[in-house]
Amino acid sequence: MLLGMAGTDPALVTLVVGDEELLAERAVNAVVAAAREGESGIEVHDLLGGKVAVGELTQLTSPSLFGDRSVVVIRSAQDLPKEVIAEIVTYAKQPSDDTVLVLAHPGGVKGKALVDGVKKAGAKVVTINKVTKAGERLDFIKGEIKRAGRSISGEAAQALLDAVGNDLRELAAACSQLAFDTQEKSIGAAAVARYHKGRAEVTGFNVADSAVEGRLGEALEQVRWALGTGVAPVLLVSALAGGLRSLAKVGGAPRNLRGGQLAGQLGMPPWKVDRVKRQLNGWGPEGLSRAIQAVADADEQVKGGGADPAYALEHAIQVIVASRTGR
Repeated sequence: MLLGMAGTDPALVTLVVGDEELLAERAVNAVVAAAREGESGIEVHDLLGGKVAVGELTQLTSPSLFGDRSVVVIRSAQDLPKEVIAEIVTYAKQPSDDTVLVLAHPGGVKGKALVDGVKKAGAKVVTINKVTKAGERLDFIKGEIKRAGRSISGEAAQALLDAVGNDLRELAAACSQLAFDTQEKSIGAAAVARYHKGRAEVTGFNVADSAVEGRLGEALEQVRWALGTGVAPVLLVSALAGGLRSLAKVGGAPRNLRGGQLAGQLGMPPWKVDRVKRQLNGWGPEGLSRAIQAVADADEQVKGGGADPAYALEHAIQVIVASRTGR
């Protein structure tokens, strides 16, 4: 499911198409890593489609006096203005040898002129398929464990899926932490059961829902209980990040879309869209940005950047609740 691009020269223009966020993000990162190989000082410009101005790409891809190479990543390319799309399509026909351009587009109708234009211009296209079936998620789990140099039985993979749920980021985090914290070369169902003791009672989703809805006391109580019963801190951080990403996706969706059309555009089931809409009450763009940054900081802390994962989680939850209410 992940590009294996290390050791090869990336295409000058790559289009990553698909709304499976984790896999699309990995595909983009693989292109960047390939471009960086052997050139540790390469400059990477990471941009959001809605904030790219006319002429900015031309400026970033202009030849350097020192001949330095660079990478330009444009995420959420569906939000690019029409004038910028035209600029990118023109550029893709004759790209600079000194720049690697990576475009990430979720698919769908919005921004389709970009997809069609750069494809016609000869860009390399990486298609990310949505993971929808249980069998595909089990394959994903096995692949994640294999990446960590281990193996996992079919029964254990199913137990992990049952314990964690369908979100790929949570599954990836669970696989990484499970491989790190267990000793068996081949991970069995017993190891999964030990590791996820208490997971059924309080999940990361419970904690995330409480936090984004402003229920500080409840969220703190849940996170302490979850940590006390063996839920890995990285899973709780991942759930918080997922809850905030859902707020951002629904909050930034076109206002003219309703019901099933909106759910289809966002790649979410209708019930989840309705729930996230209710959770958006009290949130604004600045508060959401602060909350996302707090979770990113907590993620770094629980993955080895700090000595107290529990404190990092509680602090992130406090920032999330304060950001929602505008304090």
